[in-house]
Order: sequence, then C-alpha cells, then structure tokens
Amino acid sequence: MMIWVISIIITIALIGALIISIYTLKKEEQKAKASTVEDELKRSHEYETKSLTSNIRNLLWIYAIVIILSFVVLAIYIFLL
Repeated sequence: MMIWVISIIITIALIGALIISIYTLKKEEQKAKASTVEDELKRSHEYETKSLTSNIRNLLWIYAIVIILSFVVLAIYIFLL
C-alpha cells in the first residue's frame, strides 16, 4: 500500500518536472527564433550577468521543496509501519 502512494507521488513529481522543462524549452526557443546577431549578443551578456543569481534562487527552492517532501514521505512511512 505504501509503495503505491510513494510511487504515485514520485510519478506526479516527475510529470510536473517534465511539463515545466518543456514549457521553459519552448519559451527559450521562441526567444531565439526572432533574433538578430545583436539581439543574441545582448541576450548572451544578459545571461552571463544574471543567470547565476537566478539559477541559485531556483535551485534553492527546488532543494528546499525536495527536502521537505522527503521528510514528509519519511514521516508517513515511519508512522504507517
């Protein structure tokens, strides 16, 4: 029974990650379609200056959510044994 609950939670998380990844990829493709060399250079410089802070913030949220969910699943598993 518990294995099914954990399997469903993991499946939902993976599907959510896949949907977000596809959405992000489509958004980046749309940016790259209608761009000139100057636009690409400007976007490259912007990415170099802003990507680190943006990526760190996003990764911190991802890690925090995963750790909290891991503790919740562990607590459910321990109490249902």
